[in-house]
Amino acid sequence: MALFNRTTKAKKASSKAKVSTVPSTIRDLSATLLAPRVTEKAMRGSEKNVYVFEVAPKADKRAVKEAVNRLFGVIPVKVNIVNKTPRQYKSRARGRMALEHGMKKAYVYLKEGDSISLV
Repeated sequence: MALFNRTTKAKKASSKAKVSTVPSTIRDLSATLLAPRVTEKAMRGSEKNVYVFEVAPKADKRAVKEAVNRLFGVIPVKVNIVNKTPRQYKSRARGRMALEHGMKKAYVYLKEGDSISLV
């Protein structure tokens, strides 16, 4: 019985050591937004105050909203997140299987009058 109690105490101590003591407001927010998506569709959206960013795989809406607020100084009205799954397809040019990588995108909606300069 004593051996059983020792292992549970060791597990409890190790699980407490893994808990982060850093508040979420101090974390590195630039790692949340990886890069802006500069495509034709994204540029058409920027005319309507919708900006598209490639975000970290573990990022959520709150983290993206906080990162945009801190990095660009604007408050987003709404944030939508889209997961693009990777896929394999047969290349017409080479005749072999090619891989299209997956990513996570965030659509950030701003109120009228606000804007983000990406260049």
